[in-house]
Amino acid sequence: MQAVLLAGGLGTRLKSVVNDRPKPMALIEGKPFMEYVVHELSRHGITEIIFAVGYKGSMVEEYFQDGKKFGVTVSYAYEEELLGTAGAIKNAGRFITEDFFYVLNADTFYQIDYSRLLTIRQEKDLEMALVLRQVPDVSRYGRAVLTDGMLTAFNEKTKEAVSGTINGGIYLMNRNLLKEIPEGKVSLENEMIPRWLSEGRRLGGFVNDGYFIDIGIPEAYFQFQEDVRKGVVTW
Repeated sequence: MQAVLLAGGLGTRLKSVVNDRPKPMALIEGKPFMEYVVHELSRHGITEIIFAVGYKGSMVEEYFQDGKKFGVTVSYAYEEELLGTAGAIKNAGRFITEDFFYVLNADTFYQIDYSRLLTIRQEKDLEMALVLRQVPDVSRYGRAVLTDGMLTAFNEKTKEAVSGTINGGIYLMNRNLLKEIPEGKVSLENEMIPRWLSEGRRLGGFVNDGYFIDIGIPEAYFQFQEDVRKGVVTW
């Protein structure tokens, strides 16, 4: 299986503590954060990773090289300008050779059973399978709703501080969707998924309760360091 790792963002919120490298390359116990993500993917049978890189992307390539040291095969899709999440996926599309491929953010660590995405994709005949997660307050994010495994709402805004499910940022996509993404800067979360949902496309998934962290802010970055030290995140 192939996976696209979105690693092209500037990481402006983390610059007060990590200012010399791309956010996914922030050091955790002497290793880049993204190495933990790559290890998790490899552990679940993902053999080829396409790094979608931009800001200081050469630092990613210098570290991971051809990927053999990490048990995977690696390619690099460079962005000359910020393309957004969907634009970055489209830019990486030239390396996609399989009918379905995974997409995830390189600055988040989410422990899931990737085979569940494959299973629900087949069971529901989905064009895209997503992972959602439960949070105590959906008003901070925008609610995503599954009904019998099918996506029925996404990035739904609410002012109510109620518990619910939100986008977890891991996807299994049909390669045919790539040609529907316009050229240039395009958001997967704010443009393409809402559009596909409104068109009645077959989008679905499951809610996962595994460990999740987004190191986009200093507090979360330090929390992940602590979790690794304590063995909450195993290596």
